[in-house]
Amino acid sequence: MKISSNRSDPAVVTSESLKAVFVNYGNHPFDLIHESMKMLEQQLGTFTLRETKQMPGMLDWFGWCTWDAFYQEVNPQGIRDGLKSLSQGGTPAKFIIIDDGWQDTTNEFQKEGEPYVEGSQFGGRLVSIEENNKFRRTENEGQIEAPSSLKDFVSEIRTNFDLKYVYVWHALLGYWGGLVPNALGTKKYDPKLRYPIQSPGNLANMRDLSMDSMEKYGIGTIDPAKISQFYDDLHKYLVSQGVDGVKVDVQNILETIATGLGGRVSLTRQFQKALEDSIATNFQDNSIICCMGQSTDTVYHSKRSAITRASDDYYPSNPTTQTLHIAAVAFNSIFLGEVFVPDWDMFYSYHDAAEFHAVARAVGGCGVYVSDKPGQHDFKVLKRLVLSDGSVLRAKYPGRPTRDCLFNDPVTDGKSLMKIWNLNKCTGVLGVFNCQGAGTWPCLEIEAKGDLSSELSGQVSPADVEYFEEVSGKLWTGDCAVFAYSTGSLVRLPKEETFDVTLKVLQCDVFTVSPIKVYNQKIEFAPVGLVNMYNSGGAVKAIDFSSDSSTCEIHVKGRGVGTFGAYSSTKPKSCYINSKVEEYDFRDEDNLLTLTIPASTSSWDVVICY
Repeated sequence: MKISSNRSDPAVVTSESLKAVFVNYGNHPFDLIHESMKMLEQQLGTFTLRETKQMPGMLDWFGWCTWDAFYQEVNPQGIRDGLKSLSQGGTPAKFIIIDDGWQDTTNEFQKEGEPYVEGSQFGGRLVSIEENNKFRRTENEGQIEAPSSLKDFVSEIRTNFDLKYVYVWHALLGYWGGLVPNALGTKKYDPKLRYPIQSPGNLANMRDLSMDSMEKYGIGTIDPAKISQFYDDLHKYLVSQGVDGVKVDVQNILETIATGLGGRVSLTRQFQKALEDSIATNFQDNSIICCMGQSTDTVYHSKRSAITRASDDYYPSNPTTQTLHIAAVAFNSIFLGEVFVPDWDMFYSYHDAAEFHAVARAVGGCGVYVSDKPGQHDFKVLKRLVLSDGSVLRAKYPGRPTRDCLFNDPVTDGKSLMKIWNLNKCTGVLGVFNCQGAGTWPCLEIEAKGDLSSELSGQVSPADVEYFEEVSGKLWTGDCAVFAYSTGSLVRLPKEETFDVTLKVLQCDVFTVSPIKVYNQKIEFAPVGLVNMYNSGGAVKAIDFSSDSSTCEIHVKGRGVGTFGAYSSTKPKSCYINSKVEEYDFRDEDNLLTLTIPASTSSWDVVICY
């Protein structure tokens, strides 16, 4: 008997499926998903796990994306202004994504003098692989403000703002509406107009303006046989213009146009291979950010791509989606985090929910980038995320919900806080968020419980941080120093002990959890890191000690400027930073030791002498 394989193409049928379902079980949820994905990797051979992939360098640097700053009206002067204002404020962007709006496109559904139709922007199509006239001066138009070419502009901003990485945006099929058929710059890729068909399951879940619009206007779909040539031509051109990498959007479109092309599985495999081969051939550093690439077909065919968006867009003007965004990315990261570094998307630093999003990025182990309009920044928030050299204190793993959150609903049940755990090299970190009452999950007939002005309490424990044995080591006493960012308080707790946290809606806190270790049989010590940063423990690189019968010296190596903090069971005799004696403070009530890292110091070796 032949049956449809349900791969978006009725012509694709099969009589058997030898590996239709995978089932596994275990007691440790995070071990279970990791072991399961590792088994699938070995069985399928079509994808690789995150831990084996090359990580793009931009992950460790603060970035700026132009999308919410300008949308499709992005322009060279606006980019200059945004980079300048971030730099002047002390949090320089070291990578930039020039998002939608730089390409050479045309849109037959948007005509001068006619009223704007919402969604018509998704009917635009690519005319060529080069930049548009905003980024390239033409002889006849004489745009004085336009750079002579994209290459000159990229060179200019890289030099003037000391940028390390310049990325640009493009869609999987070039642009939202694909390529213009028969245009001089596109006909070699033989694009044909196709009209996407969304599945009943997709339509029942959530209507999306971009998908509905592309279904209406059609997509100039590149001939699958020419897709490798298209990506190679596009990326080779971008490299010639000084571009370092790409954000590739609209990756979900393949499943809607697969009829007559072999079905979504084989089509995705073909496109994904062509895309990743082109990235490997043309760019260094595995420089790709995937977007709208959450379908299982894409995930299970990702051999090189190391970063993918883990949620819907960040919507700055929609107050009901701020809490949903944080919860959705955290839960999606359980699965996606095994294959990629989940991308939490951009956010506004000058916004009612700015700190809520900033803390999530601090514990997310992800890239950190904003999409602020030029001059509209909250540097109080940014300086808790970004060091003065433009680097960020990125945690070690994808941030995921704590074990006791896995089967709760932190958005609508009216009683559960959202807790996200991660590890640094020497400490744990735990973000706690009140995501209740501000919004509801899409397409569910359920109202969010709770009052926006009410408070919600929940229990937090050092044991919420998984794999703590990676940082505890042999000298661990079994107790932890827990530093609360919001209050600056430090408490000593056994690992299994709990404490209460009370937060209002859209309020959060972040806790550094550091193992207290015993040195020289009498000194108990735990580094907190830079207490002025959300992820304070991310600043600590290594801990060591030396001792004899009369003295004990603890060495803490790290980076960044600010206030270094640590738990110390006794007041030290003296403290040094890079071999220079420094003043310090010691709080007897909670054993918090603090000293100031000088502004001229980027890397430091703090020595505490007892």
